[in-house]
Amino acid sequence: MSDIPRPDPDALLAQLRSDEARALRGKLRIYFGASAGVGKTWAMLSAAQRERAAGRDVLVGVAETHGRSETAALLAGLELLPLREVDHRGRRLAEFDLDAALARRPAVLLVDELAHTNAPGSRHAKRWQDVQELLAAGIEVWSALNVQHLESLNGTVGAITGVRVHETVPDTVLDEADEVVLVDVTPDEL
Repeated sequence: MSDIPRPDPDALLAQLRSDEARALRGKLRIYFGASAGVGKTWAMLSAAQRERAAGRDVLVGVAETHGRSETAALLAGLELLPLREVDHRGRRLAEFDLDAALARRPAVLLVDELAHTNAPGSRHAKRWQDVQELLAAGIEVWSALNVQHLESLNGTVGAITGVRVHETVPDTVLDEADEVVLVDVTPDEL
């Protein structure tokens, strides 16, 4: 008889199921920066152009160029998912179309502004929740996030900068990312 304890079959089965689920889950890449304007979307779109040139199926679900012509130019040649129109308080809002993205099932889907609050009536209150659904469907997602949008750092960054943002993402979203790409520039460049 061996002194090695016999593995718990229920624990082994649970681990196997967890491993299988993880293998089927899409990968999450987050372009992470210290503040707005450091070039997260630009870096994400540049990488998307390289992936497209290499023959990968890349779809832009939503990209916020913030009026920057250099960033907008990087959309050229990339397939853009039409935004869905939402009526809210007499205004028409353009929102990411989660159902269209799930139906299209690209190899790589760009969903900018991870901390965005969705329009009322959307399936999920926050865009990061949309991303969770996309990942569960096996779609690789690339997104962008500023440090002040992390729940645990929101108050600290707000106290330092004097600017408190209200849209946050749970730290677990960043923790569970498969890849985090740090994007930064010098204060003079910013």
